[in-house]
Amino acid sequence: MYEPIRTKPVVQRMGGATVDYPHSSRGEALDIQLAGHLAALLAVTDELGLGEAAETIATQIARLRGSLPTRASQGPVGDAAALHRRAHDLAARALLVAASRADTTVAILAAERMDAHAAALESLDLAGAL
Repeated sequence: MYEPIRTKPVVQRMGGATVDYPHSSRGEALDIQLAGHLAALLAVTDELGLGEAAETIATQIARLRGSLPTRASQGPVGDAAALHRRAHDLAARALLVAASRADTTVAILAAERMDAHAAALESLDLAGAL
C-alpha cells in the first residue's frame, strides 16, 4: 500500500530561498563540459604521441579545472587513422562548447587541433593510396 512521505521536500517550489543541493551556473556547467571534452582529446593526443600538443591541451584543462589533469602512460599507437578521426571529432566538440562560452583561447586551440588531425588523416590517406 501507499505510505505517505514523512520528510520535508528538498526543493521548495515557490518563494523559498533554501535548497539542499548545490547548483551550478550555466558558465560553470560549460566549463565542466569543456574540460571533459579537452580531457578526452588529451587522452587521444597522448596515445598518438603528440607531446607538444598534449601539453598545450593539459594547460587549458588546468586553467578550467584548477589542477593538472591525470594522464595515462603512453602506450602503443593503435590504428592511427581511427585515432586521428576520434581526435578531430573531440576537437570539434570542444570548439562548439568553447564558442558557446566565448573562450577564444580554447576555440583557437580546438580549431588548430582539428586542422592538424585533418591534415594527418589526409597524409595517411595519400600514403595508403600509394
